[in-house]
Amino acid sequence: MTTTSPESIRTLTTAVVILNWNGVHLLEKFLPSVYKHSPQASIYVADNASTDNSIPFLEQHYSDIKIIRNTENGGYAKGYNDALQHIDADIYCLLNSDVEVTENWLVPIIERFQQNSKVAAIQPKILDYKRKNYFEYAGAAGGYIDQLGYPYCRGRIFDTIEEDIGQYDDAVEIFWASGACLFVRKHIFEDVGKLDEAFFAHQEEIDLCWRIKNHGYSIFYEGKSHVYHLGGATLSSMNPKKTYLNFRNSLFNLVKNCSGSKVILVLFIRMLLDGLAAIQFVISGKIQHAVAILKAHFNFYLNFNTFRKKRKNFPIQKKYFTVSSVVWQYFILKHKYYNQL
Repeated sequence: MTTTSPESIRTLTTAVVILNWNGVHLLEKFLPSVYKHSPQASIYVADNASTDNSIPFLEQHYSDIKIIRNTENGGYAKGYNDALQHIDADIYCLLNSDVEVTENWLVPIIERFQQNSKVAAIQPKILDYKRKNYFEYAGAAGGYIDQLGYPYCRGRIFDTIEEDIGQYDDAVEIFWASGACLFVRKHIFEDVGKLDEAFFAHQEEIDLCWRIKNHGYSIFYEGKSHVYHLGGATLSSMNPKKTYLNFRNSLFNLVKNCSGSKVILVLFIRMLLDGLAAIQFVISGKIQHAVAILKAHFNFYLNFNTFRKKRKNFPIQKKYFTVSSVVWQYFILKHKYYNQL
């Protein structure tokens, strides 16, 4: 059902905000597409105290792009929180610096925001820059989580990536929108508490989207818009720090957002499964990744009370969780694709 609002009689202002840290090579490669294909938006680069040639490059080649200079590298969450407070727009687009956009990519996104005031956030189709007929890991065709807090996507479950054959050219409600290309209404972003800076990077967008859902808003995937994401430009999947952040932040998400006493059982099961994941890393010779899981758990224990105090008494609706355990579906039942769940 379409919900109209005063916004429907005017064009929503949009700001595309690219977070950069020592990424001049990415700006050189990917900024031209954003500059060319975003006439409906203002473009900003939020620089996280880069020490490379990023600022001189922007000043020389893109003098009309607005630069926001953050005083430190606070990661994804703090970097955007610091920068967005200086931007006045109805819609923010948080765009990774390693994303190539396409012609008219903004049009269906802005139209959906204008049609329904209850839509708080939107993600386009995210394809792999290196294999353009395949979905990209970080978001694919829209994100979900299972009852144990494991994230997965239409088009990507764990390391299985689907080919794009038009199966997700639709527009549907999802649970979380990828931080690689995340559109969000400014007033809702601020009302729900912005990005949690304790996450530093990885899964902070899931936390944000969970809070948005708990406030009664919806999050959409828009298949008429598509972008190409390089992925791994900041941290590759081979980096143990990425393993550390993903495992730790997934537990943070559960403590913050999983309602009622159920969270105790969920966390216990997750501890067991994380232990099994660490053993699997050891067996496969990836010792540093196993150590990263242990470090993630130690940091989680140290910060448990801090995150427990962030919990709110929002009810969790069953529709949030379309799958009870994606781990069981994927590893035991061998269901590798979204349409098999």
